Amino acid sequence: MTACRRPWRVGLLGTGKHGSRYARHIGEDVEGLELVAISRRSALGREQATDWGCRWYGDWREVVADAAVDCVIAALPPTLNRQVAEGCAAAGKPLLLEKPMAVTATDAAAILRLFEERGLGLTIGQTLRYNPVIRTLRRCLDGIGELHGLTANQRLEPNTLTWLDDPDQAGAGVSLHTAVHVFDALRYITGREIVRVFARSRCVHTRRLEDQLLALVELDNGVLGTVDCAKIGPARSGRFEFVGATGQLHGDQIHHTAEWIRGTRREPIDPGPPVPTIVPLLTDWLAFLRNEGPNPVPGREGLAAVQIATACLRSAAMACWQPVQP
Repeated sequence: MTACRRPWRVGLLGTGKHGSRYARHIGEDVEGLELVAISRRSALGREQATDWGCRWYGDWREVVADAAVDCVIAALPPTLNRQVAEGCAAAGKPLLLEKPMAVTATDAAAILRLFEERGLGLTIGQTLRYNPVIRTLRRCLDGIGELHGLTANQRLEPNTLTWLDDPDQAGAGVSLHTAVHVFDALRYITGREIVRVFARSRCVHTRRLEDQLLALVELDNGVLGTVDCAKIGPARSGRFEFVGATGQLHGDQIHHTAEWIRGTRREPIDPGPPVPTIVPLLTDWLAFLRNEGPNPVPGREGLAAVQIATACLRSAAMACWQPVQP
């Protein structure tokens, strides 16, 4: 008989819309993780803790300090991420940090260095990597021959959360909170680096932080592409298109479609059933914590996405091409 292993006890920082998804999946879908403590500033956290059978703290630092917490998931405004990382590193606790990893490349690099120096696990919640369409595009990309061009978009409804228009909490707008998904997905699908960008942005519905971003991107092999990320209209899309020497490969991760384009013919590709992407991320994270698998999204991947986003912010401010890593 196989001995029963003690679960990894999780402390969850932030139980708003996205953090609550983590709590639900830990409780219902991932055996081997146990939610033992949460933090939320409002008293709603007390009700959530009762529902989930765990402790509630008003301050995230108390969760990190709790001796019963083995590892931490942080789904807080990203301006807090460096402080959270420093607290977890000091406590010797592995951290799953929601994207964006930080609001500046400097902070992201400091977080990475902190965990590498201590030999601690740092995982970034770039969950789009687990979307079946994104995985299909990665698997099928070689089928169009040498890559010549690409375009990608992520268009969502206008913001309803006021903190996303607050520089002190959000740091930036869609360049950080939407485009990091796309930048990471492009790196994941192509296996290439984005080395420089030319970006323009504006505020359509927001007052302080951009809700529309358009960027030209150049890959490390000279391939050019466009990225369009916005929260300005009522309709959603998450489309990726790749142009190759022998055809095109298209997919939309929101509408769960994929297809080849050869000449004038469209050939559908079945990406398989949709999945809640947090579940496979948590499953792989648990295997990593147990030393039974690799880090699903290492800190360096999160740093790269933030570097691209901050290059876009610099480019939009200066109206010129900017290198991703000066």
